[in-house]
Amino acid sequence: MDELLRDFLTESGESLTVIDAEMVKLEVDPNNRDVLQKIFRLVHTIKGTCGFIGLPRLEKVAHAAENVLGKFRDGVIPVSPGSVTLIFESLDRIKEILSGIEQAETELQGDDSELIERLGVLAASDGESAESIEAILFQSAPAVDLQQEALSPEPSPSVDVPVSPSSAATGTPASAAQAAAAPKAGEASLANQSIRVNVDVIEQLIVMVSELVLTRNQLLEMVRHTNDSEFKVPLQRLSNVTAELQESVMKTRMQPIGNAWAKLPRIVRDLGTELGKKIELQMHGAETELDRQVLELIKDPLTHMVRNSADHGLETPGDRKAAGKPEQGTINLRAFHEGGHILVEIADDGRGLPLEKIKAKALANGIVTEGELARMSEAQVQRFIFHAGLSTAQKVTNVSGRGVGMDVVRSNIELIGGSIDLKSREGHGTTFTIKIPLTMAIISALIVGVSDMRFAIPQICVRELVRASAGSDTKIERINRTSVLRLRDRLLPLVRLSEVLGVSGAEGEGAQEAYIVVAQAAGQTFGIVVDTVFDTGEIVVKPVCSVLKDIPVFSGNTILGDGSVIMILDPNGVAAAVSGEVATRSASEEALGALVGGSEPKQSLLLFRAGSAEPKAVLLGAVTRLEMVDAQKIERSDGRHVLQYRGTLMPVVTSLAGSLRDEGPQPILVFSEGEHTVGVAVDEILDIVDATLKFELSAAGSGIIGTSVIQGRATEVVDIAYHVSEVFRSWFTARPVNRVRPNVLLVDDSPFFRTMIAPLLMAAGYDVTEAGNAELALKLMGEGKSFDVIVSDIGMPGMDGRQFAAAVKRDPGWRATPVVGLAADSDGSDPGVFDALTQKFDREGLIQTINGFVHSQERAA
Repeated sequence: MDELLRDFLTESGESLTVIDAEMVKLEVDPNNRDVLQKIFRLVHTIKGTCGFIGLPRLEKVAHAAENVLGKFRDGVIPVSPGSVTLIFESLDRIKEILSGIEQAETELQGDDSELIERLGVLAASDGESAESIEAILFQSAPAVDLQQEALSPEPSPSVDVPVSPSSAATGTPASAAQAAAAPKAGEASLANQSIRVNVDVIEQLIVMVSELVLTRNQLLEMVRHTNDSEFKVPLQRLSNVTAELQESVMKTRMQPIGNAWAKLPRIVRDLGTELGKKIELQMHGAETELDRQVLELIKDPLTHMVRNSADHGLETPGDRKAAGKPEQGTINLRAFHEGGHILVEIADDGRGLPLEKIKAKALANGIVTEGELARMSEAQVQRFIFHAGLSTAQKVTNVSGRGVGMDVVRSNIELIGGSIDLKSREGHGTTFTIKIPLTMAIISALIVGVSDMRFAIPQICVRELVRASAGSDTKIERINRTSVLRLRDRLLPLVRLSEVLGVSGAEGEGAQEAYIVVAQAAGQTFGIVVDTVFDTGEIVVKPVCSVLKDIPVFSGNTILGDGSVIMILDPNGVAAAVSGEVATRSASEEALGALVGGSEPKQSLLLFRAGSAEPKAVLLGAVTRLEMVDAQKIERSDGRHVLQYRGTLMPVVTSLAGSLRDEGPQPILVFSEGEHTVGVAVDEILDIVDATLKFELSAAGSGIIGTSVIQGRATEVVDIAYHVSEVFRSWFTARPVNRVRPNVLLVDDSPFFRTMIAPLLMAAGYDVTEAGNAELALKLMGEGKSFDVIVSDIGMPGMDGRQFAAAVKRDPGWRATPVVGLAADSDGSDPGVFDALTQKFDREGLIQTINGFVHSQERAA
């Protein structure tokens, strides 16, 4: 049953129970205004909610009863035994309809016209005496003994046929439909399946369960050091019962965040009408659960921020059209768990924050001086909106512009130990990110040690635990003073916890053996080097005290079974402490970045030397492994160099380095895709960097995409596909040509193929957005992103390329975008739903096809 309907049935059942008791009080004391007001308010709530969730039959009955109660309240109609009885009959009918809804999960049909007519007659009897009203009621319905009716038991539930006083008195049998709708004997109604408990009672219960967990942990710690104890079995049972108890108790406080979003669609709709704007509200992650108290505290901030996005952020349809945007603006609301935290993002594709207006307002309000302002970055200036009294609204409305709001939003979020950050680009939109850290809770954690101290890491963000050693495939390497972990087919950056905390660890900087916690936080995967790993267990999380609140490395503290107090590490804070930036970037930021825009994307690059002293670069994502092999182990076979590598013969390409070393370690870049693996010999591996690829010079020779300035030096970006084709010509053939820069969406499930094609398209003058599957590409469609050309692989898992192309052609915003299909040899030559079809590895044909569409668009423009 729909959650909203279930809540309505529960609350309405409770309200009707209260109304029954209050109506009895009202009949005894007709002049009690407080009782009458309470009855009217409850019936009005039932009626209003009926209309909201679409229950017209119930709404009509409740509305007719509300009209009579309104006349009671206004003193127009006196409260008499007959009128009270009629109200009771209306309440019984409401109960019957609710019972039918609960059984059938929908509102069944029924004829309530006779009851509604009598209620209408009573409501229209203005100024009549009690005797006249009784006469009217008796004229409108069969005469019954009102006293006997009031004392008779509640009529049997019915749905399709109304129960009049006469039929109830004579015991008219219910219809089959009525019998079907009635609850079976012994069944509890939905209203009786839940109870309302004061939040303070639940809070106390959670505190006591937390103490029980701590005591359980202490007992287990005591028994753990004894070889044989009669207490082990009962303690294990106690441990299991405690775990089940804590899980059940914690569920009492957890609610989906969608409960805080329920009113937002209506608010956005009304704001759009009031402001003359077309607004679409997209909500993702409504099922994400969080603490009820946290939910209550973020309701108002969320509502305020969505209203701000609609009022301040989104432009009018005319302004959006003039700016080249769709007339309908988009507000994207998303919630998700990451690194033991809950993140809520509110993004819009509107005008963004007006930087100059914020500067002027900050100067006028005395928040900052001109000298300080000149030294500030855009992000620092934008955060002035969190200062009290700073508003850039041109006029005060009932929506915004009073200079209060964002400072209150920040205060409310910080009350629960959370934080709020923003990212905005003028003309493109704004994204707010609310980060809610761990509060009072019980979680699973990994206990680790550095020096003589212990710390807890939430297991929700721990991917795996590895032991690195020099003689295994899992080992620590250094690239230009940067430690990385070679883990299977990936190179992971390493963070030494001792360095972050400023203590001396047992594992020195050059140590090759260490325990490494592979963690995922801030949208990235990295390794945390620790000295010791103790155990896993459940801990009670206590909030960080105010003194330590501003230290991002810690998210809380806990008490272990031996009574020790230890700190809980925040992996997001650990990453931020090393990178020097706030690690609030979510895994979906690239998708939401389509709404916001921002600075040009950076690429992770591997720098090396090969054949000359000048540095060269290749996209790190394309490199499977870095190997240092003994040069004497590289052999010759069939006129080419090969290396016995992991049970197979791997070809070694020498076109970059020119020649191989005669002895000593030979650096090899290993590239793999499917069944193909090839090694490329280089002279020296230099560094791994993040940089924006801007090709200042086009390719000067074969095997080079172009030249870009990286770390202040002119660096050739290598076309690895060209060199790979020496041994596997089926991978790539030919080279791209430079054309005018269009915006291309590349959709392919193969990371290797995307990594090979994307830089070639960029070097040819294209802006490239990548999507790993059709679903991610359609998400960009939903976020309002547009492209000049879409390139899609045909044979993708899940939604394949042809299904994706068909979905594109159905969308009003994307249907005019050309879609180029990338076909393998087995995919045939029929383009079908595609605008064009090229062979997957025909790079020249692909780029020529894209150029053709772009030139056609230019001619049409």
